[in-house]
Amino acid sequence: MPGRWDPKDELQGRHPLRGRTGLQNLVIWPSLFVGWERNRQFWKNDGSARPLEERCADLRHGWAARQIAAGLRLIVGTVVAEGIPGVDVAGRAGSDRSRARIYYLLFFLSGFPALLYQIVWQRTLFTLFGTNVQSVTLVVTVFMLGLGLGSLAGGAVSARKNVRLLAAFGVAELSVGAFGAGSLALFHRVASFTAGRSLLVTGGVAFALLLVPTLLMGSTLPLLSEHFVRRTGNVGESVGLLYGLNTLGSGLACLLAAFYLMHALGESGSVHVAVGLNILVGVSALAFEWRQPAVCGRKESAGAAEAHRTIPLWAGMALAGATGFVALAYEILWYRLYEYASGGTAQCFAQVLAFYLFGIAYGASAVRSASRNKLGNDGRRAMAAGAEVTLVAGIGAFLMGPLLGVWVSHVLIFPVFAIFAVATLLGAAFPLLAHATIDPGAEVGRGVSLLYLSNIAGSTLGSFLVGFVILDYWPTRTTSVFLLLLGVAIALVFAAFAGPRVRKGHVAAECAVCVALAMCAGPLFSNMYERLLFKTTYRPGLQFAETVENRSGVIAVYRGPTEFGYDAETVFGGGAYDGRFNTGLLHDSNGLFRAYAVTGMGPAPRRVLMIGLASGSWAQVIANDKDVEEFTIVEINPGYLPLIRERAEVASLLKNPKVHIAIDDGRRWLVAHPQERFDDIVMNTSFHWRANITNLLSVEFLRLAKAHLNSGGMLFYNTTFSPEALATGIAEFPYALRISSFLAVSDRPLKLDKDRWRAALSSYRIDGQPVFDLSDPAQKAAMENVLQLADELDRPQGNLESRASLAARLKGVRLITDDNMATEWVNPDGEQGASAHN
Repeated sequence: MPGRWDPKDELQGRHPLRGRTGLQNLVIWPSLFVGWERNRQFWKNDGSARPLEERCADLRHGWAARQIAAGLRLIVGTVVAEGIPGVDVAGRAGSDRSRARIYYLLFFLSGFPALLYQIVWQRTLFTLFGTNVQSVTLVVTVFMLGLGLGSLAGGAVSARKNVRLLAAFGVAELSVGAFGAGSLALFHRVASFTAGRSLLVTGGVAFALLLVPTLLMGSTLPLLSEHFVRRTGNVGESVGLLYGLNTLGSGLACLLAAFYLMHALGESGSVHVAVGLNILVGVSALAFEWRQPAVCGRKESAGAAEAHRTIPLWAGMALAGATGFVALAYEILWYRLYEYASGGTAQCFAQVLAFYLFGIAYGASAVRSASRNKLGNDGRRAMAAGAEVTLVAGIGAFLMGPLLGVWVSHVLIFPVFAIFAVATLLGAAFPLLAHATIDPGAEVGRGVSLLYLSNIAGSTLGSFLVGFVILDYWPTRTTSVFLLLLGVAIALVFAAFAGPRVRKGHVAAECAVCVALAMCAGPLFSNMYERLLFKTTYRPGLQFAETVENRSGVIAVYRGPTEFGYDAETVFGGGAYDGRFNTGLLHDSNGLFRAYAVTGMGPAPRRVLMIGLASGSWAQVIANDKDVEEFTIVEINPGYLPLIRERAEVASLLKNPKVHIAIDDGRRWLVAHPQERFDDIVMNTSFHWRANITNLLSVEFLRLAKAHLNSGGMLFYNTTFSPEALATGIAEFPYALRISSFLAVSDRPLKLDKDRWRAALSSYRIDGQPVFDLSDPAQKAAMENVLQLADELDRPQGNLESRASLAARLKGVRLITDDNMATEWVNPDGEQGASAHN
């Protein structure tokens, strides 16, 4: 029967969606992506001899997700409609609804290029302006601000009686496409004139670049809302459906970008897809508009004999801003947690955003049905529903972090359907407010534009304050409590405007649950990050020695396991291995032989630049090289500094007079200091599959680094054994030498000279203590064992490989560019833990 599904059906050729209604499919399709990793592995192994039942078990989590998604409409429907004393609203005329379907399809399609542009443009601007938190916050804020101003412009246009609104929508789409076609070239050209400028100048440039397209994008919702209210006479129905369809298209764009477009087509190819869709939507809208007569009056909604009772516009705007603040603030927290759990994969952001948008879309769709059939013309009913929706959403959003930690510690899949569930409730708030605030007989487009502007302003403020300010002072737990209590306050305002329509017992009970959760926040959030990092290997009692949370991310220190006779302290940054507090070669648990190898590869460096500090172990080795006179370190996250200050192995680094530490994005720092030249640039670069790592591995970056090297200078960086990273390095420099996962490249011949290295190691001292005490036969033998690396050149499975061998082995491998991001958008297949000594 429809509604039931078993993995065997899919294996035996029976489609799980057959026999379902369109609305059921709308709910189920997003959940098909929930277990994409398990499904990918399942189909990858389809020809194996694994038993059918075992393979079916890999798919049942998808069935469970679909059942949860299918229940959401019942939840929202109960809160929004069923629990409110009803109004029997008659159905619409079939001809109007049939004619509107094509317009709904167009607005659904318009959401696809809008989000695709956002992903690509933000990514491009991050490359140009840096990926530090200041740049990221700036770009996102500017993008949202442009959408808000566009909403005002759309509202002003929609208020003009002689404007054909669908035609205006078509023109806006074509204009966005025209801008998109030349956007990447424009961004790079403008950035070349603003390289290294102040944050204020960067913000002004980003605003100027994004103002026109975001203004056009933001104008479309008020335009189409006015257009459809003229036909339906119902604000909640029109805004709910349009908002939901457009958001659904945006969510689909996120998934396709994450799992296909960005990897297969790169930035430029993805923009071309978006431009093509803009043209399709724009031309279609103009064609359909010219075939239809203009609609200037409004259709009376069923039950319109009764005046539409609304709340004041100022109240609706204030609540729209407040709900937007909470919704985007929670999204910031969710992304932080999911990114940590995934180790910072590029797909993580798109996944979180996609299911967030799917939830918003589904919640808006539920309000559309309730507005048409239950809420009628009484704004107080909508406000009563909004009170309960806000409270239930707040409870779910608050529990997201603790439940995510518990989930991944038992099941090694990410429950992105949880985001969908909570976002469904959050997505109901805006169309409910529109229904409660705007009279369908008034200027609907202008009213929607003001509400939309307020919602965007609140969302921008929530993203900025939480992501840029609050998380620098409060941990995730405290921030979650703040947002939970803020949600309670917003719900009480909803209830106050609802008056006698609100179900006071329900609201009181839900408020009590919120207060109880706030009081129990300590135990609920305890060991959350430990669970998110160790997942199914987590055991009770496993605890980090230290956890540092700030706006740049989460850093954790884990003491253990015992190696080489001592307890190693391992540093994890953003959920991925980041090094260990160890500077010696006798207990080389973090591959430090690669750092010491610098002294055996040519002229002694005088000026050295290091991008990335982390535990400080590599920096301590280089800072104690007696030949180094000036050592500059660029680190994006200041949270490492207090950890280094408390560890005896590396604490002196912060007091070393030759060391200068800059908190900035490494690529941005190089662009901002074009005059600086160095003998060596060293980067213990993170895993090649992590988000934004292209900024330090691409052809464009290597050329930038080359411009900052003195003649004969060397760039020495971690490729984490990526074939693409290795191939890119040897393509840009005439000389290269691989040492384990590191690649040394230069314009001079490179050789690991054993005699030079022995002399350097024999006299090397860290804080006055010798690295090897040669009076001890055991330590002398240990040094000779390290020196054996110089004899491994081009041996099979060896740690030393020449450029010639690399070129032969990597022939035909794709080079990494800023555009193709060759390693980021490919699933790492579990490589997060593959290189313990990265």
